Amino acid sequence: MNTLVQTHCSLLKNKRSTIKRELGKEIDWSQRLIAIKGSRGVGKTTFLLDYIRENNRENDKSCLYINLNNLFFTERGLVSFVDEFYKKGGKTLLLDQIHKYPDWAKDLRVCHDNYPDLQIIFTASSILRVKTNEHLQSCVNIYYLQGLSFREFLNHEAGCEFKRYSLDEIVKNHESIVETILTKVRPLAFFNDYLKFGYYPCYLEEKSFIDNLLKIINLMLEFDITYLNQIELKYLTKLKKLLYIIACNAPFQPNVSKLANDVETSRATIMNYLGYLKNARLINLLNSSEDDKEKLKKPNKVYLHNTNLLFAISPDSVSENSLRETFFYNQVGVGSILTSTDRGHFLVDEKFNFEIKGNSETSEPKYKTGDYFVAADMIERGEGNTIPLWLFGFLY
Repeated sequence: MNTLVQTHCSLLKNKRSTIKRELGKEIDWSQRLIAIKGSRGVGKTTFLLDYIRENNRENDKSCLYINLNNLFFTERGLVSFVDEFYKKGGKTLLLDQIHKYPDWAKDLRVCHDNYPDLQIIFTASSILRVKTNEHLQSCVNIYYLQGLSFREFLNHEAGCEFKRYSLDEIVKNHESIVETILTKVRPLAFFNDYLKFGYYPCYLEEKSFIDNLLKIINLMLEFDITYLNQIELKYLTKLKKLLYIIACNAPFQPNVSKLANDVETSRATIMNYLGYLKNARLINLLNSSEDDKEKLKKPNKVYLHNTNLLFAISPDSVSENSLRETFFYNQVGVGSILTSTDRGHFLVDEKFNFEIKGNSETSEPKYKTGDYFVAADMIERGEGNTIPLWLFGFLY
């Protein structure tokens, strides 16, 4: 216990430059069992430590952060540890990387039931099934930490405090919203940097961002996907090869038979792998309807999850089209449902059709209807149904 307390204190003293995440404002911190889910690299550990600092609990002995990857827990059970922590006055326990601990859900439920005035906040991989877990269904409250939005990146880099806007607000009022933003900053001056390295907060570290991101990707493949989905390590090479093929060609309409032949596996396995990569937040799948998203059905298109992955995995294959479409899907997909449409690139929430265009293309809308819009790259201002692409980075 003393060693864990020392580690907790050391981490809090070692404050590095961080970006304040607004998820903290959305969480009801009075809840007793809180899950913070997110893909590897989006800053879940930093989020927990910042929560302690922001609430002035660095010297509060009733609050403790621990990482369940610590070898201490190979011998000491979580329930036994929590019992000791509680008896010594513990009130808030922050558990990082819960998926590294066997029987995590069962033990969490025991702690929740046995210590009614103890709060537990834990982080989990985006792959881990928390909401549907039989032990936790009725008592856990789940929140998702995304990678940085363009707005969050811009706020940090330019020293601004821009608020977020809903999709309806952007569609209806984008001209006035843009004018408000342009009085303080030129967003396009930061946009290309965001596309290259702005989604993952680890860009703030001095080490090579690409090297860091490649390590994150490999850990997702080698642990998050293979271990949590119980895939034998001998199949890891096939999973990596599939991701590389996707990165070199995305966005594209997949030929599952060809992919199976290239990866040297079956069609069914390819479909499973696509699902695993999607759950790990390494790719996005575009289906023809929301109903199709829940079925094992070939997607209409495959995208990488965010633009940073394009530059990390296959930098020589990055195209302007892939950057534009990937950015739009990544930012809009956080709060909306995207499906395919024959009137543009994306149908959003079964309501708005969006065509994604570059600065060399005419931004004139193809259809003169109230449900059709153009998201145009490299323009500061839009007009009518033409909206600057960068503004969709203000949705969260």
